[in-house]
Amino acid sequence: MLKLKIKILALLVCCAIGLQAQTNTYRYKRELKGINTTWHSITLPNEVFKNAQSGLADLRIYGFKGKDTVEVPYILEQSADQMTDKETSFNIINQSNNANGYFYTFQASAAATINQIKLSFKQTNFDWKVKLEGSNDNKEWFTVLENYRILAIKNNNTDYQFTQLNFPVAKYSYFRLAIKANEQPQLSAAKILKTDTLKGISKNITYQSYQLFNDAKNKQSTIDVTLANPTPLSYLKINTQGDFDFYRALKIEYVTDSFKTDKGIQYNYAPLFEGTISSLEVPEFNFTGTLVSRLKVTIENNDNKPLHLTSITLKGPVYELVGRFDDASLSYALYYGNKEATTPSYELKNFEHKIPMSVVALAIGAEQNNPAFTTAKTKAPLFENKLWLWCLMGVIIALLGFFAYKMLRS
Repeated sequence: MLKLKIKILALLVCCAIGLQAQTNTYRYKRELKGINTTWHSITLPNEVFKNAQSGLADLRIYGFKGKDTVEVPYILEQSADQMTDKETSFNIINQSNNANGYFYTFQASAAATINQIKLSFKQTNFDWKVKLEGSNDNKEWFTVLENYRILAIKNNNTDYQFTQLNFPVAKYSYFRLAIKANEQPQLSAAKILKTDTLKGISKNITYQSYQLFNDAKNKQSTIDVTLANPTPLSYLKINTQGDFDFYRALKIEYVTDSFKTDKGIQYNYAPLFEGTISSLEVPEFNFTGTLVSRLKVTIENNDNKPLHLTSITLKGPVYELVGRFDDASLSYALYYGNKEATTPSYELKNFEHKIPMSVVALAIGAEQNNPAFTTAKTKAPLFENKLWLWCLMGVIIALLGFFAYKMLRS
């Protein structure tokens, strides 16, 4: 009976050691609750990004029960917006002008459903008003857009164009563009499109502090934004007030690291977005989801008065793991916090089409220190190990004694 108990105890110890061997390189864990089927999703809380690798390569899901330990394969998904463009072929069947402006008539190969026309002109400086109409018989016309402004400006300080017509979805066989201009527009290209946006799930991000500086000497306005925790960011909107038109160069950067100087803490920045903020477009900017803790927005005012900026809006993508839980009876946890881990390679990525469209979300627990975590210790050189030195001396003495004995015998 005693021998049986010893064997069971030894087996349990081996199982515990086996589990630790898989999880002992991960500093943190979060328990997962609610596993009752094969497929589940896990929405990552913002706090995970603080202690996980920036690319989330160290995320692992382990399940265990007794001697059984399994690693759960998963797919990491980012709920970003997905945009599709479908271009419609057309012919320009008429170009004319009169006292009211210059006219271009487009005939689609079939009745086309569109919501965007992209125009290109040879001129680099203009400010025109346009009207867009649609017709199915080239006789009776219906207004799609009216008094819509397009412009281009290029000089030493600015290189900006806004020549894209955006409007509600319209379906016609003919479209007529009227441009009110003092000169002949030199239309070099036009694209007629139907754009669709499949909205991803995004979350609002609150910032810890927001500071605006108007630098008269450098003719710039800068916005410094500090987030409470490192958070994935993919959207920024600048809310303004004013009754005048503007178009100014804009740059969005995020802090990569910091260093101390005599003047205090300084920051190194990497670019997130470069473009233009304009009164003609909604001042919102989308970019690839990036882990951010601090932001800087720079607006080039040149010789113009600074914009009246009231606030900013931040949004970020929702990161979600979709995993296959083959045994619902196991206890599962999410592990992370391993700087040396590499991105796992699961076969699951080749069979995404087999994942159900709707999966049950799991409850994820609070962050805990992983009790199995061990810090890797650097081994001391052999010759600094006293036991090794004593063993080596013993071997040398034995060899010397052996050879001395052989010499005496001979």
